[in-house]
Amino acid sequence: MIKRVLVVAPHPDDETLGAGGTIAKFISLGYHVEVLTVSGHLPPLYAEGVYEKVEAHARKAFAVFGLKHFRFMKIPATMIGDLPVHALNGKILSVMREVKPHIVLTCYPDRHVDHRVIFESVMVAARPIGIGRDIEILAAYETLSETHWNAAHIEPNFVPNWVVDISDFMEQKLRALAMYETEIHPFPSPRSIEAIEALAKFRGTQSGFAFGEAFHLIRMKS
Repeated sequence: MIKRVLVVAPHPDDETLGAGGTIAKFISLGYHVEVLTVSGHLPPLYAEGVYEKVEAHARKAFAVFGLKHFRFMKIPATMIGDLPVHALNGKILSVMREVKPHIVLTCYPDRHVDHRVIFESVMVAARPIGIGRDIEILAAYETLSETHWNAAHIEPNFVPNWVVDISDFMEQKLRALAMYETEIHPFPSPRSIEAIEALAKFRGTQSGFAFGEAFHLIRMKS
């Protein structure tokens, strides 16, 4: 049976920052991988036309991975919380019912309000009832420039308990990130190629390999 994976990204580039190497690895294993991008660079926070540019960058990044299955909800960034809770939950649940994932990777509820809202919605949609009973792994990824900007011990700390070896896919991840021309910035920005590579090295060496992507495992069944 082919494993089906759903990666939920609050905004374009979050999927690659947090799980790009894992996406590439799963695709290489023959898994059906799909990315759901919930929000984007739309008015009123962004000018007209910005969204189309960033979505084009995302499509180029997906092409680097060989990712063929993706969808964009096109909800304005920072305004996801303006939707009624039941409406957002329903949208994400609808996607889960279509994809029928065995593995769900979502954002950690960190500094960004969109990340927190989406995490809550995924947790509802992924409950182990109905389609959620088929989910074998539910995990949250870290996102540089958001996950680490927290008030330690006052807010939740990202403490990984699962690290995926992406040593063979790190170069692919960095090439995909480079497609996000407006989102990746020069070092020492946390959203720089150097910082992203450094984090992957650190996470990898924590687990005994060269490069890794860290997740907080929420639920797993075998």
